[in-house]
Amino acid sequence: MTVLLRSCLVLLFLTMAGALSPALHAQEAPAPAAAAEAPVVDEQTAAWLAFATRSEELIADPTTRSERLEALRSELATWRETFLEAQTANGLRITTLREQIAALGEAPAEPATEPAEIAARRAELNEQLTRAQAPGIAAEEAYRRADGLIREADTILRQRQASELVARGPAPANPASWAPAAGVFGKWVTDLWAETERSWANPARRKAVTDAAPVLVIELLIAIAMMWQGRRLIQRWIARLQARVRPVWWGVIELPLSLAQVALPVIAVAVLIAAFQRTGFGGMQIRAIAEAAVPATFVFALTTWIAGHIFPAREHLTTILPLPPERRREGRILVTLFALAGAAETLFAAALSSERYGEYAQLLLYPFTLLSGLFLFRIGQLLRHALIAPPEGEALSGFAATVVTLLSRAAMVIGIAGPLAGAAGFLTLAESTVRPAMVTLGVLALVTLIQRLIYDLYALVTRADAKLARDALFPVLVSSLLVIAAVPVLALVWGVRPAELTEYWSTFQDGFKLGDARVRPMDFILFVIIFGIGYGVTRLMQGALKTSILPKTTLDTGSKNAIVSGLGYVGIVLAALAAITSTGLDLSSLAIVAGALSVGIGFGLQNIVQNFISGVILLIERPVAEGDWVEVGGVQGIVRGISIRSTRVETFDRNSVIVPNASLISGQVTNFTAFNQTGRVIVPISVGYDSDTRKVQKILQEIAEAQPMVVLTPPPSVLFAGFGADGLNFEIRAILRDINFSGSVKTEINHQIMERFSAEGISIPFAQREVRILNPEALPVPAPATEPPAPPLAG
Repeated sequence: MTVLLRSCLVLLFLTMAGALSPALHAQEAPAPAAAAEAPVVDEQTAAWLAFATRSEELIADPTTRSERLEALRSELATWRETFLEAQTANGLRITTLREQIAALGEAPAEPATEPAEIAARRAELNEQLTRAQAPGIAAEEAYRRADGLIREADTILRQRQASELVARGPAPANPASWAPAAGVFGKWVTDLWAETERSWANPARRKAVTDAAPVLVIELLIAIAMMWQGRRLIQRWIARLQARVRPVWWGVIELPLSLAQVALPVIAVAVLIAAFQRTGFGGMQIRAIAEAAVPATFVFALTTWIAGHIFPAREHLTTILPLPPERRREGRILVTLFALAGAAETLFAAALSSERYGEYAQLLLYPFTLLSGLFLFRIGQLLRHALIAPPEGEALSGFAATVVTLLSRAAMVIGIAGPLAGAAGFLTLAESTVRPAMVTLGVLALVTLIQRLIYDLYALVTRADAKLARDALFPVLVSSLLVIAAVPVLALVWGVRPAELTEYWSTFQDGFKLGDARVRPMDFILFVIIFGIGYGVTRLMQGALKTSILPKTTLDTGSKNAIVSGLGYVGIVLAALAAITSTGLDLSSLAIVAGALSVGIGFGLQNIVQNFISGVILLIERPVAEGDWVEVGGVQGIVRGISIRSTRVETFDRNSVIVPNASLISGQVTNFTAFNQTGRVIVPISVGYDSDTRKVQKILQEIAEAQPMVVLTPPPSVLFAGFGADGLNFEIRAILRDINFSGSVKTEINHQIMERFSAEGISIPFAQREVRILNPEALPVPAPATEPPAPPLAG
């Protein structure tokens, strides 16, 4: 068996993703088709082995360029994904073989004692199991190899990225760097002019430009008009529309419509650049500038659009930051200037590549970084001003104030530290902090605007107040998901490579192993969906029982509620089991967890378990049901609900008392209405010693029998209870048809007793006490009161 296992492992080490599984079955029964498929498998295996070997050589070579490593890593990720899917090869077959082996029972300690037929069958099944497991083992080994190569490539790329980030080049603050930088700028202008002359010297290109000149001029004028006046025209159109739209619709309509302010200039520039590129005019630098023009226009238009909503000039827009009008105007100007600087830098950097003009080319981009840092610092001050001096009644609070505080401090620090680092020669570090910081503010502002749109949509659909919509659960959850979705975007902004994000997502999708099973995030999603469906079906069945079936039966209210509750618990358990089974989770893997939890249950959760079991007993035996009048632990009231852990009793003072179920099972409980509504009421009464006891008994008997709620079988009785300290004690004892009316019956009996006794001259005694002092001479004698002196006579 060991030799066979080693042979299979060596052979399947050279296969990928379970491709050899059909070939192994073919080896059991050789056929011409198997010989024809073998070369295909060998080609796939050879391709992977050759690629893996070449990848290891390139990764180990320090001269391999980063672009080549990125391409190599992408191919390795494709192979790894294939191997991950192949790890579950022959899964059903492996499960079946294990069940067959388990059916044979455990192998005896001495193989000779096992019957020959069973031993042969066990050996055959073990051999088949080994063959079935081999493709998955080989795929897992290849997966580990590909994953290791990917991690090595990522480590090298991260190290290079970090080295480039802290690399120091020519310092703009050093006057010695100005002359070389000026020379680079002059060379760039010369090259750009030379490209233009060469293109104009070409008759075909010159003719194409002259033929397209009228169209280009018209499109240029249209583009300028759309960029210059398009925003104002859209604002006027939106302002006119506002007067015709109800306020509840305005928050939903304004934001999407205003996006035309972004679309119009981008479309105009895109059409203009496309017409220019068709002429074929210009060289490499002109084409690079033309290709960068559309993205630069889009960024500029989007940035100014965001600024117009974060620092609105129109009063009808919702103010996100509590700033006075003059501060909002300053914010719009600062963001617009930053957008202009960013667009100019994008166009300039597209043609001024450091590969062609050397390290001093980056020095020419530093003025844009310096301006961006100054604008960023001032925007940080505006954010701080929104915190320390907001308009009256518009102050930020809570989480929003915390976020704005952190952003303002970070903006001011980066706005100063970034340009200073660039001035010292760390140009890449400066560029990699200032611009990402500003873009981060823009992304967060865009997220805030979309969140506001979500709140407005929710308020419109639910017809709720706008302030209440911001505190509702659904829009808050959607807004939270929106923030989570913005995290990968911010990671890309701050220099995280797309391949790294893909790696994190792949790791998230791969999941983790729980025993022999691999648990993936999609399994949890499938679990939630199936459990939700099962729970919904259970609720529907409970509703059908409660409203359609049980009302037609003769069961009491407690039995109906017990059946509905029991169905709910059974349905939840079945839904959970169905969800676990559908996701492929092995319940046997939870045995260890259950064993560990049993220790905690035995010590810390025993009260909860006790109440849980008591709740089950209450639902089955039903010693107490909903609607019963009970007394437990000195508390009287009506049972309003029985859950799996506790019972809710509503007292006659309309207070809800939560009683643990264990108290209802193990403690003493008085149920006044357990099996019927009848119950006895006792009314005590005292009469004077001079009263006729026979006459009193007859009057009380008549009063008791006259009550409508008192049953006459058995008849009420009047008991001469005894001789009290102040009078003769009697008791009326009667059975009521509904014990719930005991209070009103007692009240009516007492009223009639007072009326009849007054008419018959029967006295009702009250407590009187006579105090005798045995030694009055021992009491202190009070001093005689002295008269106050007479006032003096006047004059």
